[in-house]
Amino acid sequence: MIRLKVFVSSVQKEMENERRALKAYLRDDALLSRFFDVFLFEDLPAVDRRADAVYLAEVGSSDIYVALLGNEYGSEDKDGISPTHREFCEATRLGKHRLVFVKWATDSDRHPKMQALIVEAGVQLIRRRFLSSAELLPSVYASLVDFLAAKELLRFGPFDAAPCPDATMEDLSSEKIRLFLGIARRARGFPLSEDTLPVHVLEHLNLLKNGLPTNAAVLLFGNKPQRFLISSEVKCAHFHGTDVRKPIPFYQVYKGTAFDLVDQAVDFVLSKINLAVGTREKSNQVPVAYEMPPEVVREAIVNAVAHRDYTSNGSVQVMLFSDRLEVWNPGTLPPTLTLEKLRHPHGSVPGNPLLAESLYLTKYIERMGTGVGDMIERCRNAGLLEPEFYLTDGFVTIIRRRPELALKAVSGQSTPQVTPHVTPQVAPQVTPPVEVLLRLLDSCGALSNTEIRKGLGLKDRKHVGERYLEPALVDGLVELTIPDKPRSSLQKYRLTEKGRAWFAERKR
Repeated sequence: MIRLKVFVSSVQKEMENERRALKAYLRDDALLSRFFDVFLFEDLPAVDRRADAVYLAEVGSSDIYVALLGNEYGSEDKDGISPTHREFCEATRLGKHRLVFVKWATDSDRHPKMQALIVEAGVQLIRRRFLSSAELLPSVYASLVDFLAAKELLRFGPFDAAPCPDATMEDLSSEKIRLFLGIARRARGFPLSEDTLPVHVLEHLNLLKNGLPTNAAVLLFGNKPQRFLISSEVKCAHFHGTDVRKPIPFYQVYKGTAFDLVDQAVDFVLSKINLAVGTREKSNQVPVAYEMPPEVVREAIVNAVAHRDYTSNGSVQVMLFSDRLEVWNPGTLPPTLTLEKLRHPHGSVPGNPLLAESLYLTKYIERMGTGVGDMIERCRNAGLLEPEFYLTDGFVTIIRRRPELALKAVSGQSTPQVTPHVTPQVAPQVTPPVEVLLRLLDSCGALSNTEIRKGLGLKDRKHVGERYLEPALVDGLVELTIPDKPRSSLQKYRLTEKGRAWFAERKR
C-alpha cells in the first residue's frame, strides 16, 4: 500500500485546535487513513537541529502541503519571514501539491503580512475559507479524495482498467500477444490478424490508458507480472490428510500471466488426483478418467484467477486434501449475486471485465454466467457431491473427492448415485443446505443468526430459517445456546453431539 505524507503548516497557537482535529480526523477515517500520514511540527521529539531546517526538510519529504492560515502571521526570522511563509515558499519551489485553507470570512483583523501571504497564495491556487473545524474537515476530505483520484490511487472504475504503476510497453511480451491472437482467432473468430502490432491489439482490447499498460495488460501479457502485482501469484499445496498441517508434502508458488497461472494450477491438481487408464478391449482409444472432471477443476481455478480482488495482499490458494479440493481467492460476490443465486442461471458480472474479456476470447471462461451450473452438472454426472461455495475472508469453492470413481469410469461400470457417507442413526437425510450450515458451525463455532447469514452470504432471514436452521434443529444436529430463551438477542446456534458425530463419520 502506498503511504502519502501530509504536512500541516502553521505553528501559531491560534490554529492548534484545527491542526490537532485535522490529524485525528485523517487518522480515524476508514478511507484516508489507508493512504495518508500527517506531520505536525509539535509531534517532533527534541533534536539537535535548527527548527527552520527541520520543518523545511519535512516539507520536502511530504507529498501534500496543507496551509491553515488565520489572523496571526507568526514569529519572524531575521529577514522578517514567518515559518508558515517559509513553508509555503518551499512547497511552491519544490512543486508540492498545495492546499490552502483560510480561517474567517473577513480579513479586517489579519496581520498585514498574513494578508499578503493569503493574496500571494490566491494568485497561484484556489483557496478555501472556513469558520470552524466542522467546516474545515469536510473541505480537506474532498480535496484529498480529489488528489487520490487524480493520481489514480483511488479507483472509480475496475481495478484491471487502471494504469499499472511504473509499467511500460517494454514490460509486455510481444510473443505472448502474438500467441493470444492465434488462439483468439481460432477460438472466437477474433478479427485482428496475427501480424497486428502489439500496441494496436492492446488498443482494441482497451488495455492501454494514456498510452500506458493497464493492470489487465500486465496480468495477461507481462514478462513478469508479479514484479508489479506481487500478490497475483497462485499458491498450491497438497496435504495427505483432511486438515492443514505441517510438514506439507508438496507446496509450490506459481507465477506468470493469468493464462500461465490457470494452466499451472490445473496441472498441479491433475498430477495429484487419481487417474485410471483402461485397456483397448472395446476401442482403439485407451480410456482414461480422473476421479473428478478436469473441466470442474479448471472452472474453479479460472474463476478464482479471473474474479479475485487484485487490490488484496492475499493470493489465490489451491489446496488438495485427501477428501476434497479447495480453491480460495481474496474476493467476494458482486452485490447483485448471492450464494443461492450463484447456483442458478445468472448474468455474468465480472469483477475484472477487461481480464475476463481476454480469458473469454481464449475460451478459458464463458460470458453467460453458466460456469457454476456446468460445474454442478458435471459433478452430478460423475457421481460426485455438488461443489460447495462459501464466503469467509474470501470466496471458497470445495469439490469433494471420490478416488474410486476414476476406476469405475474406465471399467465401464455405471456411475453410482451420490449419497452422503453417514449412517441413518447419525444424520438421516442431510440436505445440501443443512450440510453447508453444519460445516460453517464446525469451522467457526457458535454463531448468531446474523453471523450465519453473513457466513452463508445470504440476506433473507426467513429463507435461512426454513432451509438451513429449522431442518438442522429438528434433526438434532444443531442446538440453541440459550434454549430457555429462544428469542434472546444473545442467542446463538452450535453443533450438538450428533452434529459432531456426523462430521466424524463424514471425514472417515
